[in-house]
Amino acid sequence: MIPSKLAYHRPNNVNEAIQMLQNYGDDCKILAGGHSLIPVLKQRLNDPEHLVDISGLTELKGIRDNEKSITIGAGTTHAEIANSTAVQQHAPMIAQAAASIGDVQVRNFGTIGGSIAHADPAADWPAVLLAADANVVIKNTGGTREVDIDQFFLGLFTTAVQEGEIITAIRIPKTAFNRNSTYVKFPHPASRFAVVGCAAAVAKEGGNVTAARVAFNGVSSKPFRDMGIEKGLKGNALNADTIAAATKNAAAEVSVMSDHFASEKYRRHLAGVYARRALGAL
Repeated sequence: MIPSKLAYHRPNNVNEAIQMLQNYGDDCKILAGGHSLIPVLKQRLNDPEHLVDISGLTELKGIRDNEKSITIGAGTTHAEIANSTAVQQHAPMIAQAAASIGDVQVRNFGTIGGSIAHADPAADWPAVLLAADANVVIKNTGGTREVDIDQFFLGLFTTAVQEGEIITAIRIPKTAFNRNSTYVKFPHPASRFAVVGCAAAVAKEGGNVTAARVAFNGVSSKPFRDMGIEKGLKGNALNADTIAAATKNAAAEVSVMSDHFASEKYRRHLAGVYARRALGAL
């Protein structure tokens, strides 16, 4: 299906883009990589009158290796993130997730900012950013604010980004648990979205776990951290017995999705399987 007629705008900078959002309000959508928005427009599930293309804004691109964090511009592609030496060194699960997204075309055009703004529960970024304890940098006419990732994903396709705001960057802290992290998923064979995905980041001292963040995507209507698993790991040695005990009731505290890809029972089973695979690799 061909999208409805709309007005196309290409701002010169982020401030100009934000002003366009303010001017056009609900009748406006942002285009970054386009891999989430274009299919929705073609199906006319969303029918805006104005399209603001921010894909060419260089201020939204690039990866900066700072003293205490890695800052990833919202317009940075999945491929650029997957190939970043700094990301691979300080947060390997971030690079792994980027490399597992879609196919070559999607990775070369899709952006991290566009993906998390869309907040598809089966997308890869939400889980790994939750496990990484990331911050999302958001800009509006009043300035810039940062939202902790634990407060960013509010529900199905819903985030903390408000009307007239644009995600400009994601900050990944350089922590011991991020340096020892991994992401695994059971992918849908066609889309490569996660039927179930698990990101795990664990810090150890003297053989025992001192900090753990374990997050899932594809399981519930929004990504979530599994506090039960995290509590079961902390203070214990990371071995097969501890992992089995901690993951026995994976996803027990959330409502699990059921659809034609996987039933609720199967998804809950897969949550435990992939949590064990992720933790067993650390």
